[in-house]
This record gives sequence, structure tokens and C-alpha cells, in this order.
Amino acid sequence: MDQFSTFSDLVQSSIAADDFVKITLSKPLRKNDGLRNIYVRLVLIQEEVKMSFTYHYKTNDQVKNYGISEGIEVLKEFLLTTFRTAVVFTLKEDLQVFVSKKKVVSFKSGAPSFANKPPITHDKPKEKRADMGAYLRYLGVTDAENNVIPKMADKFRQINKYLEIMEGLIANAKLPKQIQIVDMGSGKGYLTFALYDYLVVQRKMDVTVTGIELRQELVDYCNGVAEKCAFENLKFECKPIQEYANKKIDILIALHACDTATDDAITKGIVAKAGLIVCAPCCHKQVRQSLKGKEQEDPILKYGIFKERQFEMVTDTIRALILEKRHYQTKIFEFVSNEHTRKNIMLVATKSTKEIDEKGLNAKIKGIKDAYGIEEHYLETQVKF
Repeated sequence: MDQFSTFSDLVQSSIAADDFVKITLSKPLRKNDGLRNIYVRLVLIQEEVKMSFTYHYKTNDQVKNYGISEGIEVLKEFLLTTFRTAVVFTLKEDLQVFVSKKKVVSFKSGAPSFANKPPITHDKPKEKRADMGAYLRYLGVTDAENNVIPKMADKFRQINKYLEIMEGLIANAKLPKQIQIVDMGSGKGYLTFALYDYLVVQRKMDVTVTGIELRQELVDYCNGVAEKCAFENLKFECKPIQEYANKKIDILIALHACDTATDDAITKGIVAKAGLIVCAPCCHKQVRQSLKGKEQEDPILKYGIFKERQFEMVTDTIRALILEKRHYQTKIFEFVSNEHTRKNIMLVATKSTKEIDEKGLNAKIKGIKDAYGIEEHYLETQVKF
């Protein structure tokens, strides 16, 4: 019997049942070949579903498409000759495939990582997700003729990039049908309004959005715009993040909440067991200030600008590890180009049911703290384990 039959059957049945998400191949046998991973998704080409392989090399990516049967055979060949592991992601389960040095194949099933599958359209043109709604005019992004004001072009691009990111994150998070979003430190509300308009007006989702902001004048202004736009389920409240008491949060957003306000927002998301936490951290002062007067052995930290950047990375890494201890899968990536701002890092945490290595995570956190002489990270004082 074909030792890959479990693998083949799951791939074919998941495609037939329309719950196939993707396949990844990893752990190459020979790293000097340059091929690091293979990612497989479905695409629709001339009304025929095909498997699209993205070959991820050290220096570039290459894409090739196969029919379903041929694609499965190609996958088997790669598992026998090039890679040690594969994961088949479906909406019902994740199947891990392991190939030993003696070419013995074993499998392990687990809970699904994805709640929604991606579209299979091929070569889809890049689209603008921000509809030219009235809110853009009230916020000063467009003029009376719905043209983007030149000086606001960067803001409009940022809005569309944000919506693109949120679209993918929401699609892959486990969320209820009625979604409660809380935006901590919403400011003037550009992204808050854009997300509401995109999800509620354009996609007709059942979503309630609450913006939390300290400045009363901005809260009044944003509530006025929401009323003019008839955004009934969008409201803004004037209060510190720590005083927000509603524990029903499905998506927690904190974009550029200063210093430990980011940690306060993350804490609210953790306590509420939010399905998705999205942060763009800002003004990382706590760790840096706690280490004033302590001499660092690393010569890189002799220079102020490097010290600042290093402690930003340390702060956000510890945040990510603490979130992982609370059963979140985390990732950190660049939000927008750093051409206009260095405050462009996004930390994303998605609630997961996978088992965690708490001992290993504790060791990682302790290792970082010991390396820099950090006694305590503020988020640790807020989240009790």
C-alpha cells in the first residue's frame, strides 16, 4: 500500500469538500541546495482548479502550477527526496507528515489552524479596499469630489494596506458571527472608521466597533462623524485603556498606543480571550528607562540609537513570548514602509488551541531578561499566570 495514502486521501477529500487551505513543505535535507520551503495553494485557471507551488529559494521565489493528481505526485516526490516534513491545512484538521531518514512516513492529526479558506482566483488584481465613503471626506482624506487630497495620499495608502492586513487576519482567526472590535488609542480614527466601513458597509458583517481615546475633543469629533455617516455600531469613548471594563472583546486593536499603554491594551485582550490581538507598539520606554545606569556588556549598546532600537526589539519579543504563554500564535512584521516612519512594526497574536511549551517559553523570557539585566517587563506585572 502507498505509504502516502493518508496524505493523498486527505488532500483529495479536502479539495472535494471545499475545505482545503494550503500545504507547506519544510526542513530540507540539504540546505545547500537553496530550496528552503514549498507552499502550495489552489488557484483557478481557465475554470480549472490547479495546485500552485511556490518554491521558496534563498534568493528568490518561483511559481509553478500543476493539476491536482500531478501536484500530489510532485509533493510525494519532494517528501521522499528533499523535505522531512509537510503540513496539510484544512478547515477540519491539520495533518502533519513526517519522513524519517529511512523513508518511513508517519502522520499526526491536530486541530485546524484556519477557520476560513483563501480565495482561489488566479492573478487577482490588487484592489483598493477603502471605498470612497463619506467618512474619508469628513476626516479630511478626500475632497468634495471624492478625490484623495494630495497631502493625504500616504494616509490613504496606509488605510488600504491596513485593511488588506486586517482582511487576512480576520479570515484566519476563529471569531464569532457577531464580532466586537475594540480599538485602544483610536486617535482621530482614520483606521477605525476605515475598518468599520469595510467590514459593515462593504462586506455586510455583523460587527460592533468601539474606539477608546483619552482626548475628549477627538472622541466628540469622531462620534460626530460616525453620526453623520449613520455608522450605528461605531462609537468612541473617552477613558484610559485601564478603565475599559467590557470583557467582550473579539478583536483587540492598539495602534501606536504609547509605551506601556500597549501592554495595558494587550492585557485587556488576554483577559477577554480575544480571538485576535493586533498592535503597532510605540514609544518603548519602560525597559530602556529601567536599565538607566546599568552598564551593558554588548558594545553595540554603547551607541544611543542602537540601544533604543535593540530595546524596542527586546520589549516586543518579550510581549510576543508572554502572548504565546497565553495560548496565542504570534508574528511580528513590517506594517508600512519605513520611508516615512520607523514606527512601522505590527505585533499580531491569534488565539490558538495548540499545546504550549510553558517551561521553554519561561526559559526564553528569562534568558532575554538575564542577558540585558531586565528585572521585570511591565506586561508581566499585568498578566498573572
